[in-house]
Amino acid sequence: MADTLTEPIVARSLVDTLAKRLEDAIISGELVPGERLSEPALAKSLGVSRGPLREALIRLQARKLIERTPNHGARVAALSRDDLIQILVVREALEGMACRMATVLMTDREIQELEDLLERHAEQKPLQRGEAYFQESGDFDFHYKIAEGSRNKRLIDLLCGDLYDLLRIYRYRSSARRGRARHSLVEHKAIVEAIRSRDPDRAEALMRQHIRNARDNLAADLGESFEKAPGKEDHA
Repeated sequence: MADTLTEPIVARSLVDTLAKRLEDAIISGELVPGERLSEPALAKSLGVSRGPLREALIRLQARKLIERTPNHGARVAALSRDDLIQILVVREALEGMACRMATVLMTDREIQELEDLLERHAEQKPLQRGEAYFQESGDFDFHYKIAEGSRNKRLIDLLCGDLYDLLRIYRYRSSARRGRARHSLVEHKAIVEAIRSRDPDRAEALMRQHIRNARDNLAADLGESFEKAPGKEDHA
């Protein structure tokens, strides 16, 4: 991935460009969870004044990617280990449910769009090198598209609401473990094949396994083991 904090800014909306640049730096780990953000240092690095930079930071704060605390200023948001465990256990169930519903309700055209999206993902140089799997937010994110395909507004809100962007940090971190990026793409393709076959049982099982694999990789990255939810059994 490009060095997002040193490339010069080009015209668009300056605040939009700054917000996107900072978002990419946070998701990719160039700015790590918990890292303090110095406005003067960032403004100098990016070659901009502090006004538009501050507005971009406020936008990212509204999306839960940045948090401010009294006497400490702005930091990249971070989840505690317990929060991450609980969220990923819940996410496994919810994304499995969304995938089951999407298998029944997505149109053939939408499924084709999912397949096309994965083909674009496969062209990423870092993914081809096995380094990481970066997905932009919204319609460029495989999991977002699956959630939308469920047609269930409450479920979409739960999966794509406040913690959606923050979880992307940890998804990217999981994909950066050796071999995980390519495996993740293979798992995505298997999920789409099950959706294309209109097999909701298989689609749900594959999605749940995919989430568990990501969780296990995060556990290894953190040097700790996540406990399985009580009463849950692995799917084959």
